[in-house]
Amino acid sequence: MKIKLWGVRGSLPTPPLPEEVEARIRGLFRAFFKAGNKELGQVEAFLASLPPPDFGGYGGNTPCIEVITDRSQVIINGGTGIRRLGYELMRGPCGQGKGEVHIVFTHFHWDHLVGLPFFNPIFIPGNVIHAYAVQPELPDVFKNLFRKPYFPVNLADLGAKIIYHQLEKRKSFSIGDMTLTPYQLDHPDPCWGYRFEKDGKVFSHCVDTECTRATREELGPDLPLYQGVDLMTFDAQYTLFEAIEKVNWGHAAASIGLDIAMREGVKRIVFMHHDPAASDEKIAAAQTQAGRYYNGQHKSSARSGLTDLHQVDWTFAIEGMTFDL
Repeated sequence: MKIKLWGVRGSLPTPPLPEEVEARIRGLFRAFFKAGNKELGQVEAFLASLPPPDFGGYGGNTPCIEVITDRSQVIINGGTGIRRLGYELMRGPCGQGKGEVHIVFTHFHWDHLVGLPFFNPIFIPGNVIHAYAVQPELPDVFKNLFRKPYFPVNLADLGAKIIYHQLEKRKSFSIGDMTLTPYQLDHPDPCWGYRFEKDGKVFSHCVDTECTRATREELGPDLPLYQGVDLMTFDAQYTLFEAIEKVNWGHAAASIGLDIAMREGVKRIVFMHHDPAASDEKIAAAQTQAGRYYNGQHKSSARSGLTDLHQVDWTFAIEGMTFDL
């Protein structure tokens, strides 16, 4: 499986303001010369040495993830990231009206839908769009999204054929050569994460969750979402302090995901759904905070003479990242 992150921001798209771009450019010029650089040939090496908040940032598109194999493709959610993905798909069969697209939805908050009206394959006659969700409201969501006065094109006038699939809770199903299973997350409105399996590899999408159920006993039938996982995307909209302050808002901090990953043996975890009010510098600070927490947990475990905690490879999501399993 290959996983690509097309949108990693939460709640609201966040394009940079012109003055923010200008300030970043000025800062880069100052840093370049302050580091002793003088030649044009030194530019690329300098830029490659910079952390994300000092150069490209983390990205501003809302959630959309692509999961692909040699035979199949599944899209998770229709945030604004799906717009650019649609352009890529138009270069293939979707551009000829011969495409078949599979989109699974975790829930129907605006940040996970707002990109759909700008997903080009949905307007091309001959294309087939398969939409999947546990929630029975899925057809009504499309009807309300594609209707005036909210959008100029009504659902009946879309070129592509839409096929709706209502999923059963915690029951596995197949899309091509991938097996998917929906498990419940902890969010104000019903929200479902997905476990993807292919050739012994597992990817779990666990975003838009406060993780109010954290122990094995509390997670109960949803525990398999976090077990035997090679790669997991996890909600980290808040710092730990913000997560405590914003109880029942439906989002988590990286420390919560790290605790679960260390306990359950998750190999790699990627934190996303970055807060729309958070600057790149603030997200980088949250990443530093998560690093201190992770290292502190391991040191505490060692001092207590307990079995070493599982070592987890983790990072904060940057739009455009890809992962191969």
